[in-house]
Amino acid sequence: MATDEQHAHELAALALVEHPTVRAAYRDVAETWLGRAKASDAMRERFEAAYEEVMFSAAVWSSNQDPLRPKVTTITRLEHEVDGRRIPGTRWGIDNPDTVYRVVPVSGDERYVIRGRVGEHRMTENYFTLWDAHMGTVDVLDGRRMHVEDDGSFTITVDSSPADGRPNHVQSSPAAHELYVRDVLLDWGRDDPNAFTIERLGGPPATPALSLDEQAEATARMMAHFANFTGKLSHGMYKAPENHFSLAWSADHTGAMRHQVYVAGRFVLAPDEAFVVDVSDGGAEYFTVPLSNIWGTTLDVLDRTGSLNKAQSLANEDGTYTYLVAAQDPGVHNWVDTDGLLEGILTLRMAEFPDGGARPDLSARGRVVKLDRLDAELPDVPRVTPDERADQLAARRTAYLRRLPEVTS
Repeated sequence: MATDEQHAHELAALALVEHPTVRAAYRDVAETWLGRAKASDAMRERFEAAYEEVMFSAAVWSSNQDPLRPKVTTITRLEHEVDGRRIPGTRWGIDNPDTVYRVVPVSGDERYVIRGRVGEHRMTENYFTLWDAHMGTVDVLDGRRMHVEDDGSFTITVDSSPADGRPNHVQSSPAAHELYVRDVLLDWGRDDPNAFTIERLGGPPATPALSLDEQAEATARMMAHFANFTGKLSHGMYKAPENHFSLAWSADHTGAMRHQVYVAGRFVLAPDEAFVVDVSDGGAEYFTVPLSNIWGTTLDVLDRTGSLNKAQSLANEDGTYTYLVAAQDPGVHNWVDTDGLLEGILTLRMAEFPDGGARPDLSARGRVVKLDRLDAELPDVPRVTPDERADQLAARRTAYLRRLPEVTS
């Protein structure tokens, strides 16, 4: 992910956000979003930092939308430096902290070849999803099960023709807009994202690249779209009763991943309360319990446990999992840290079920518990000492930075 192409793209996006058209949109979108959101004081305090990420993500994403000149762009990165310059984070849309997200523009009228290499430790979940312009699924290649050569290399073809024996083929259509590649890292310290490049086949591009002014207009439009998209997600969460969660299978639209189960809702707590989430994974090889604010950015996942996945969690004796969402450390291993917030959004995701689907025991439920009642109500939940918590956080940071080598301290 820390490629020369990525760094050049980030630096170009940094310059793009200074364009007058983009600066005007930055102000206007912020005013509109804040006017609609009806945010609490606590959420309002998080707006500026989150907004910078959402808008910079729009700049990074929108400036790689030319299917005649496709690049591989990583989004939802944390803040880092390139050539001594601060690059804002690019999280948005209630991202998954376990996932490396990459976007590649394509056209159904063109032919492409992707060449790459899998890491030494293959991921539990990895998908090359071809989207239409509305994040609806046109086709999907399961990267975990694709054909890989003995040396770890792979080749993927993308065009409108049937596969005709090609082992890793993504069939496009007139609706094809971009590839959205998700590399999901269950074990942050071991799992390796795929490395890959894309090449458009055929002659020179038939049309010129966008001018700077045209690119600025495209970025301004995407800024407004990102704010509207995230606002609708949060509004949907806040229409539901607080501290109430239910299972929902995904659909192939609005960015949801095919065959993944979602549990979404919002928590609202008093200072002396925790939201307890009991999970029975139904045989899922992967699940994660992340938190986000209403602006669509996840909480601190580098130096706090703002998310926990199956590999980062300790199971109960019966194989189920119990999580405590709380603003203060409850002394349990599976603490999902709200970074001081007493409200927020939880979007639990489960995937990679056994053949035939999830077992009947698949469930996830939430309940509010007083912190002074934890020992009585959760006597068998794995605990941690302060030293063990420090070790947990240190290991977490080290593991995360494998995908963000630009952060050196």
